Amino acid sequence: MSTAIDTGKPEATRTTVPNKQPWSKRLGTVRLYLGALIVLLWGLAPFYWMTVTAFRDPAYQFENTPWPTHVTLENFRNAFDTTRGNDFGKALLNSVIIGFATTVVALVIGILAAYALARIQFRGKYIVSGLILSASMFPVVVLVTPLFQLFSDIGWIGQYQALIIPNISFVLPMTVYILASFFAELPWELEEAARIDGASKLQAFRLVMLPLAAPAVFTTAILAFIAAVNEYLLARLLSNSATEPVTVAIARFSGNDPLVQPYAAIMAAGTIVTVPLVIMVLLFQRRIISGLTAGGVKS
Repeated sequence: MSTAIDTGKPEATRTTVPNKQPWSKRLGTVRLYLGALIVLLWGLAPFYWMTVTAFRDPAYQFENTPWPTHVTLENFRNAFDTTRGNDFGKALLNSVIIGFATTVVALVIGILAAYALARIQFRGKYIVSGLILSASMFPVVVLVTPLFQLFSDIGWIGQYQALIIPNISFVLPMTVYILASFFAELPWELEEAARIDGASKLQAFRLVMLPLAAPAVFTTAILAFIAAVNEYLLARLLSNSATEPVTVAIARFSGNDPLVQPYAAIMAAGTIVTVPLVIMVLLFQRRIISGLTAGGVKS
């Protein structure tokens, strides 16, 4: 039986040295958060100022106070007031119709085109991809004159299709670009397994591959809708009072005095249009980010 021998000397105590981060790493973290804060303020400052002005009394609409003063809802009532020739409610409905139709058609065509580019090997595949991508590089102002002449000849000026079809051509390249990169990274084995189980190629795509692409499809739908709603130049020339979207309606807002721009009412209308889009992006930001980054890393 062994016994411990007491030497009479105190045991050596361990001293823990705090693990301090090097100054370079701390400085990098500070720069990261500072840069994120600058970008956040740069992006949200105009929206904040627009919202503050929207709730400010029209008599004080040019005040420079950075917080709400003389708060009122009169500007929102003026935005929906039709006695001055403004029909903001109708313009909101027109934007929803144009944006929804553009998004649906662009998604239907874009999903099929993106899947074909990602999965099917054919001659000239990369040429087709380059042409689709190059279509998004054309400036809108170059297309104004030929589109106006074409739609005037066929009697489409002031009709919804004159606004929806050009928007589809602008949104479709982005749709194909996002979805093609995602479809290219989906595993072939899942589609092959569905084919072995007796599914046709269309059934394998519809029941297996398309549900897997839901994050990318959802992201593309949101971006396409926002792009269609924000279009102004063609909408200004190809629409009339019955089909004009909110971008055109806000630009031609009129007040009691024809010589004074209804600045506060315009800010209220802009707030009404922007708030739902901001809320939608904040609610679905995780899904949007996952859709944009999906397929970006190969396993």
